[in-house]
Amino acid sequence: MSYVLITGGAGFIGTNLAKRLAEEGHKVLVFDNLSRAGVEKNLFYLLNHHPGQVSFVQGDVRDMEQLQDAVEGATAIYHLAAQVAVTTSLEDPITDFEINARGTLNLLEAIRRRKLTDERSEKPFLLYTSTNKVLGGLEDVKLVERATRYEPAEENLGMLEGIGEDRSIEFCSPYGCSKGAADQYVLDYARNFNIPAVVFRMSCIYGPHQYGNEDQGWVAHFVRKAMARRTLSFYGDGKQVRDALFVEDLVEAFLMARQNSAKIRGHAFTIGGGPGNTTSLLELVSLLEKLQGVRLSIQYEKWRPSDQRYYVSNHGKFTRMTGWRPVTSLEQGIQSLEHWVRSLQNEKSRTQVVAEQEFGEFIL
Repeated sequence: MSYVLITGGAGFIGTNLAKRLAEEGHKVLVFDNLSRAGVEKNLFYLLNHHPGQVSFVQGDVRDMEQLQDAVEGATAIYHLAAQVAVTTSLEDPITDFEINARGTLNLLEAIRRRKLTDERSEKPFLLYTSTNKVLGGLEDVKLVERATRYEPAEENLGMLEGIGEDRSIEFCSPYGCSKGAADQYVLDYARNFNIPAVVFRMSCIYGPHQYGNEDQGWVAHFVRKAMARRTLSFYGDGKQVRDALFVEDLVEAFLMARQNSAKIRGHAFTIGGGPGNTTSLLELVSLLEKLQGVRLSIQYEKWRPSDQRYYVSNHGKFTRMTGWRPVTSLEQGIQSLEHWVRSLQNEKSRTQVVAEQEFGEFIL
């Protein structure tokens, strides 16, 4: 049986990708160790809503044998499995390296070795999700401080169009090092072993099925805390700027990358919402207050290491080569995310009602 393999497929992005592929009639194999909080809910959703289309293997990218088995039937591979937080990498750099760098090398070797048992001349398409953190802290970009955000100073106004692939990579945290090493290995294997692989250096991605926290998935984290009327924590002054990309737009980019693999193989792309979808933390809170009709409270903490004060993706190269561009505005995307959170709350309420009817006084 052939299928599309998604490592880390029970995660937020993997779930949205698997859902789209299954809806289009593709067989999908989700490969995940289920270590991240909330992913078991995503897996249940996929298996329940797409029976027969989505299969699951509980596996770890650090296990070469498991990866080799998963790769054997893959016609395309989306490599999303990762340790995803800078803070975690600072606490445990070795595990961060083993998952991100060595795990990716294990996958590349599994693809390379497949030729020993498979007569097909074409290797499976591979898309690796890297990060904007491979570009360093961007301390050389001069900024000016406005009321709600940082912006490039006059001599850096070109940065308003975003940061593209011409920016030199620079690693400034264990997470940046491990993701950057994997990023470069993917490009090297594309050149040397004829693997049709591409790299997406991604900015802030958000949307349904994201169980975010303040270390990673901060947009979803803010939305959930705001809806619960809980205090939000800012690390820094809240004026740091990111471009935000709605996950359905990212999934479309994934699919277009595969469709255009002959043209774009061996390339790295900066992918994000771009200049039209930027926000600071303060501005996001203002949007949430507007949408929810409430006043939110904020507490301030000290800056985190390597936190870029301004990062916006220039996705022009990928747009020129494939025709892709984001279509979901930040406000539309946030409303969709809020709708998903409410659906979870409503489902939980229905479950609670049924439980109380079934068990009565045993419910605490």
